[in-house]
Amino acid sequence: MSGKDEKSPIETFVSPSSRKMPPATKRHRKNRGMPRPAAYEVETLPGSSNLTALEAAAVIRRTPGALEQWRRDPNHPLKCRYVDGRPLYRVDAVRDYSARR
Repeated sequence: MSGKDEKSPIETFVSPSSRKMPPATKRHRKNRGMPRPAAYEVETLPGSSNLTALEAAAVIRRTPGALEQWRRDPNHPLKCRYVDGRPLYRVDAVRDYSARR
């Protein structure tokens, strides 16, 4: 009973194709690294326009995770507002924050 084609009791119930995880069940993870520098000058934008969190992070050279933590702090100088559940930053607020830094 010590032949090559014998399987252990655990291997009998596992098919060879079920050992690999299908790509659809892999968890999507956010990119938390430093974004690339902004491809535009923030001074040329109108002050009333809005930036997404990723765009604001690129302008002030911080990670989006840092902005996420700052949003939880009510005393942080860089203020944001929520539109349709997404945080947006006014260009003039980002300029003021950059000037104070």
